[in-house]
Amino acid sequence: MLKVGLTGGIGAGKSEVSRLLVEHGAVLIDADRIAREVVAPGTPGLAAVVDAFGEDILTEDGSLDRPRLGAIVFADPDKLAVLNSIVHPLVGARSRELEEAAAEDAVVVHDVPLLTENGLAPLYDVVIVVDAPEQTQLDRLVKLRGMTEEDARARMAAQADRGRRRAIADIVIDNDVPLEQLRDRVHEVWTELQRRARSRHHGAQE
Repeated sequence: MLKVGLTGGIGAGKSEVSRLLVEHGAVLIDADRIAREVVAPGTPGLAAVVDAFGEDILTEDGSLDRPRLGAIVFADPDKLAVLNSIVHPLVGARSRELEEAAAEDAVVVHDVPLLTENGLAPLYDVVIVVDAPEQTQLDRLVKLRGMTEEDARARMAAQADRGRRRAIADIVIDNDVPLEQLRDRVHEVWTELQRRARSRHHGAQE
């Protein structure tokens, strides 16, 4: 099995790259999606978050009010640390379960938005960074996601800069290109990942 860490700044187009890798046959483990699943209604994760932050963070139907919780934790580093201490171990455990269920020669891609910021590169055999110029990121956040420019800039500023991300990358995918070029680049990267996965698999068998 080859463990790949996939990351990139907000608006860099990481989800498009992960979608293309899945088309090629990668097993995708999406940290953001798992983070939502572990605090779904009825889960121990949601109960722990309510214990820590109170019932005000629930919507009328009993699910997590993400915007409200986000407003609380992003304004207070201590509260963000409390939330992370609840959610991160649950995400880690679920990610390991999914990884262990994959085939021995699989390419398992972990989509981890804050891989750089949290110093997680050593956990992976290969780190892929999806990169785009800051102006491209900003345009996508404003035009495609409907953010204000101020909000988009604040989100970008809260993440590692491009230099820090590129410094931990084994492979960089430039996503300031037309989709066809991106497809070709992802195909190249997939071929390389398969080669590495095969050599690891054979090495483990010897």
